Amino acid sequence: MGPETGGATKTAEGVGDVAAPSRGALSTRPLAVGALVVVLLVALSLPFTMSNFRLFQFTQVLIYAIALLGLNMLTGYNGQFSLGHGAFYAIGAYTTAIMMDKWDIGYGWTIPVAGVLCLIVGFLFGRPALRLEGLYLALATFSLALAVPQILKYFEHWTGGSQGIVLNKPKAPFGLRLSEDQWLYWLTLAVAIVLFVLAYNLLHGRTGRAIVAIRDNHIAAEAMGVNNPLYKSVVFGVSAAYTGVAGALSAVAIAFVAPDSFNVFLSITLLTGIVIGGLATISGAIYGALFIQFVPNWAQDISKAAPWAIFGLFLIVFMYVMPYGIAGFLRLLWIRVSRSVVTRRGEVR
Repeated sequence: MGPETGGATKTAEGVGDVAAPSRGALSTRPLAVGALVVVLLVALSLPFTMSNFRLFQFTQVLIYAIALLGLNMLTGYNGQFSLGHGAFYAIGAYTTAIMMDKWDIGYGWTIPVAGVLCLIVGFLFGRPALRLEGLYLALATFSLALAVPQILKYFEHWTGGSQGIVLNKPKAPFGLRLSEDQWLYWLTLAVAIVLFVLAYNLLHGRTGRAIVAIRDNHIAAEAMGVNNPLYKSVVFGVSAAYTGVAGALSAVAIAFVAPDSFNVFLSITLLTGIVIGGLATISGAIYGALFIQFVPNWAQDISKAAPWAIFGLFLIVFMYVMPYGIAGFLRLLWIRVSRSVVTRRGEVR
């Protein structure tokens, strides 16, 4: 691995190393389960407490969280940098849009097809990119992000060219009395839960240990019998599949796709999200999604003349205050609180 990769992974490793001693003093598992239950209850209550516009925004948060989780598996857990995941997001979105618009296929069938297609494209792209590491891999994926929007404009018969494709938001099935935004939120939430559970099982099993071993020291991992080329390609494909599913859900939720919506800035935004949320953390995908969805809007409200300057200040503050990302900051905060509780119990005894 190059020096850039090592620097990024040390951030995630540092948090994990600090977190280890606290497990013996005070188990964090009950807290984690309780926090997960609270988050699910809040997520389930949103459709009954939010307006359709706010619900649409939280649907976008879930969509971004899926994409960020895919990118984090590649960058945070496996150490491969990508500046081209906006391209997979576009492929997933256009797969759904074309199938719905040209072939009149139900949106429910298009989402898994988009994921499988991006899995294949990501795997095939990852094979020749195995010789590249660090910034060289980032530049290769950056070229993908540059090329895909232009290619989409070229096949105007299928993609609608620069005008894009306009879709109709699907209505709730089975006669359910839900608005279109409510139904799309429920659909996105269900898909997100399934994908997060799959990612957790993948990353906390034998495959996940092999993925992290490649990130930490690929030579040692290969000496231990890990097939580096195969695992790297598979991770790239799975990461692309997650991002493609997010793109497909975005096409259904927004009901519109256009090449200019998937420019290089989208790829940079996704990379920003995983760093702010926390590298090599599953929960960091949610925190990063909340950041990239709402902070730009807050910056726009603060200063309409220079919103990106305000957004830049937010980034600087977050990186200065939370160098391990939001997930790492919360974990360190819990460690300090738990240690103080254990110390006070010891003094009382």
